[in-house]
Amino acid sequence: MNSPLPPLYLASSSPRRRQLLSEAGYDFTVFAPADTAECGICSRETPPELVARLAMQKAADVAVQVDHGIVIGCDTVAECCGMILGKPSDRDHAREMLRMMRGREHHVYSGLCLWKRPGIRPQIRVDRSKLIMDPVTDQQLEAYLDTDGWEGKAGAFGYQDGLDWVHLIEGSESNVVGLPLEVFAQMLQEI
Repeated sequence: MNSPLPPLYLASSSPRRRQLLSEAGYDFTVFAPADTAECGICSRETPPELVARLAMQKAADVAVQVDHGIVIGCDTVAECCGMILGKPSDRDHAREMLRMMRGREHHVYSGLCLWKRPGIRPQIRVDRSKLIMDPVTDQQLEAYLDTDGWEGKAGAFGYQDGLDWVHLIEGSESNVVGLPLEVFAQMLQEI
């Protein structure tokens, strides 16, 4: 018989992560980490190393404030042509990212950190999904940019927005949206 889950604390202000957890039936409390916990791209890091470290930083920031429960830290980036693509800073930056990805395969990486409190040893995993973007025209990109759907999204697009020009080739849809639910469920079972 499974014992009930301890309280879950989502160390994220992402509405997409909240939605994914809610739709999957999890009961949790949002406990956003400090902005400083989400900082720091290191040029020597690979995308998996980066998202693992940032997920850990977010979880660590919240874990010190939680006496009992499981803290969930997650970070997601896209990668294309060896370039890490986080959240675009503005419309021009989003356009640059989308132009780089059009007609090409790219990957989305999510680092996931679960930290059971009390305890000092977090678990960290990284999930990867492979996608391809159709060779869309500049007009199609501009029409998408006009929607502001790119704001706050790694790689400047939201897979969940139903773009018919971005296709999942391999991996998890929830990973592309920002929280790999299959990996999350497996990690919870192991805890």
